[in-house]
Amino acid sequence: MSDTTHSGPMLAADGRPLKQSLNRALRRQKLRALLLIAPLLTFVLVTFIAPIADMLFRSVENQIVSETLPSTTEVLQDWDHTAGGTPGEAVYRALYYDLYIAAEARLHTRLGTRLNYEYTGVSSLFRSTGRALDDLGEPYQDILEDLDDRWGEGAFWHSLMSGSGAAAEDVIESHRQRLQALEGARLPGDIGFAPSAEIAELLPLTTFAYSDFAVFTALMDEDVVAEEDPWESVYAALAEDLRGADVSGYAGPEADALQAAQSALATADPVAYAAFFEEEDPDWANPDIWATIQTYSSEYTGGYFLNAVDLQLTPEGIEARPEGQRIYMVLFQRTMFMSLAITFSCILLGYPVAWLLANLPTAKANLLMILVLLPFWTSLLVRTSAWKVMLQQQGVINDVLVWLGLVNDGARLVMINNQFGTIVAMTHILLPFMILPMYSVMQTIPPSYLRAAKSLGATNWTAFWRVYFPQSVPGIGAGSILVFILAIGYYITPEIVGGRTGTFISNRIAYHISSSLNWGLAAALGAILLAVVLLLYWAYDRIVGIDNVKLG
Repeated sequence: MSDTTHSGPMLAADGRPLKQSLNRALRRQKLRALLLIAPLLTFVLVTFIAPIADMLFRSVENQIVSETLPSTTEVLQDWDHTAGGTPGEAVYRALYYDLYIAAEARLHTRLGTRLNYEYTGVSSLFRSTGRALDDLGEPYQDILEDLDDRWGEGAFWHSLMSGSGAAAEDVIESHRQRLQALEGARLPGDIGFAPSAEIAELLPLTTFAYSDFAVFTALMDEDVVAEEDPWESVYAALAEDLRGADVSGYAGPEADALQAAQSALATADPVAYAAFFEEEDPDWANPDIWATIQTYSSEYTGGYFLNAVDLQLTPEGIEARPEGQRIYMVLFQRTMFMSLAITFSCILLGYPVAWLLANLPTAKANLLMILVLLPFWTSLLVRTSAWKVMLQQQGVINDVLVWLGLVNDGARLVMINNQFGTIVAMTHILLPFMILPMYSVMQTIPPSYLRAAKSLGATNWTAFWRVYFPQSVPGIGAGSILVFILAIGYYITPEIVGGRTGTFISNRIAYHISSSLNWGLAAALGAILLAVVLLLYWAYDRIVGIDNVKLG
C-alpha cells in the first residue's frame, strides 16, 4: 500500500470547509439568542436607557436661548461687555423681532425662566416686556390707517408683500425653520405666501417681520394669511424701511400706497428700539442682563455642572458662587457620609439576624424570615411616618425615656428633623436588603467547617473569625452595594424626617424637577451622583473584587 497525501482544508458532510461550517453554525446560534432577548433589550432601551440619556443630555443642552433669540444672539456676538455700556441699536432691533414672535407663541416666558437661573429678575423682565411689544408699532399703524384704510386690511398687505415677479421661496422657508426651532417640532403645511424678491430687496426688515407673521398665522393659528391683519411689528418694520428706501422706482402692486406711506411716515419719529425697551423696563439698560444673554447664547453649556459644584459661569469666566449659595457640595458630602453610615448600621444590625436565620431549624428560620419581610408589605410612607411619630420630642421613645427617668421632661432628646432621624429611619427601611443577601450566602456555608475548626483546637471566636466570617464576606459585599446605592438615591424618607440638616442631594434633584423646573441643574446633579456611584463601584472592584460578591 502506498501513502496518500491529502491537501486542502478539512471538509464537512455538506462539502463546505469545516471551519466555515462551524462559523456559520455559530452565527446562527448567536442570531437565535439575539432574537430571543430582542424584546427585552428593546424594552430596556426604550424605557430605561433612552430616558436616562435624554435626562443627562439636558445637563449640557442650552438651545433655548439661541432658538428663541436667533437674530439677537448672532448680532450680540460682536458686543464687548468689558467695554461698559449697553449694546447698540442693532441688538435691540433684533431682540424686538425675536421676542415678538416668541411672545406670540407664548414661549418668551420659558426663555425668561431659563435665564433667571443665572440672573435673578430676568423672568419678570421678559414677561412684562412681552406684554408691551405692540406699543412700539401702534403709532405707525395709526398713521398709515389714517392715511388709507387699506393699511389695516390683510388682503392689501398680502398683495403688497407678494409683489410681482420671482418669489423668494428661500426667505419663507427660512422662517418656517425658525418657527420649527422655536416650537421644537416639525410644522408641515402650506403657508400660502412667499415675498417677491423685489420687495425683499426693497423692504428687507418688513419682509422679515411679515414673513414671521405669515408663517405663524398659517402654521400655528391655521388661518389664511391674506385674511388676517398683520402684527404691529410689521408696521414698525415698514416705518424703519421707508426712512431709507427709494420707492420712487417701484412699480409693483400697491406702489402708489407705498409712496404715499413714505411721505406720511417721514414726519413721524424714527423707530427707537433701545429707547422703547429701556422705557418699558430700566433693567434693559443693565449691561449685566446683556452679558448673561451673551454668555448663555451657545447651544451647549457647562453652566449647569458648574452650578452643581457651587461655581458659576459669568461673563468674566468661572467664579465661585456667593458663600450663602454654596449648598450642593455640602449636600454631596452629607449624602455620602449618611449613606455610608446607613450601610454600616445595616451591616451591624443585619449580620446577627442573618446568622441566626442561617443556623436555626428550617421551621423557625421561616417564621423569622416572615418578620424580616414584613416591612415590604407596609407602605414606605407609613413606615417613615411611624418613625416621625416615635422620634419626635413628644413621641413614644421620649415618653418612655422620661417615664424611666433617664431623660428630664424639659430636656427631651431631639431625634427628628436631623441626620440622626434620617439614619434611624432609613436603616430600618433598608435593613431587609442587607439581611437577605447575607442570609442567602450564609446558608451555603457548611456547619461542618466550624466543627472541624473547633476539633483542631480553635475557640468559638477564632473559628468564627478565621473560618466563618471570610466565607460570609461576599454576602456582606452584595448587601452593602445594594443598600448603599438605594440609600444614596433616597428622597422620600429624608424629606419627611430629615428636616434642614438630614436631607440628601436627591431631595434637591426632586425639587428642581418638580418645583423649580430647572431640569438642566437636576440632570447635572444626577450625572455627578451617577459618576460618584460608578467611581465607588470601581474602587470597590479594585479593593474587594466584584467577582467576590455573591447573592447565594
